[in-house]
Amino acid sequence: MANLTIIDSGICNLGSISRSFERAGAKTSAATTPEQVAQADRLVLPGVGSFPAGMKALSEKGLVEAIRAHASSGKPLLGVCLGMQLLFETGEEYGQSHGLGLIPGRVRELRAGNSPLPHMGWNQIKSKPGNPLFEGLASEAYFYFVHSFVCEPVNADHVIGETEYGERFCSAVRFDNLWGIQAHPEKSQRCGAKVLENFLRL
Repeated sequence: MANLTIIDSGICNLGSISRSFERAGAKTSAATTPEQVAQADRLVLPGVGSFPAGMKALSEKGLVEAIRAHASSGKPLLGVCLGMQLLFETGEEYGQSHGLGLIPGRVRELRAGNSPLPHMGWNQIKSKPGNPLFEGLASEAYFYFVHSFVCEPVNADHVIGETEYGERFCSAVRFDNLWGIQAHPEKSQRCGAKVLENFLRL
């Protein structure tokens, strides 16, 4: 059974994502301190809400440097929804603010055109072939989304999944040992469960 640490910063539904990982075969624990993050083999950063509120929550708990140290260690880290966005350098929600700075790029508002924001509901992630996070899934599998901002990596090679909603945007990312998914795998039924299982194998 894989050991998994989920960051509890107060900006996520910890119970929902913990249960989803446990069904996927993980033994989960919550981290609220830098010491707990430092002990993690695999780390998950979930989150909902705004970019600046997310960074404020991590900073107030003293978790920012601990997350950066985990990333530097080479051990797997998965960002989910807002957690994926916080891996980037800057966010433009309510003005510009600094993220964790682990993946080069920014987080900007989704250019949805005539479609409403937030982007909410089921949509496809068109994944790049050969990527282990989406192994065993169709190349255009459906996931559940709730968001108004999107990640824009500096290097397009870091994009491992894209979604169409007014524009084509990055909905999954990989940078070395860092992974992110904009959708909510814990709400995405079979496809989401498969992504969680795949992360546990990394």
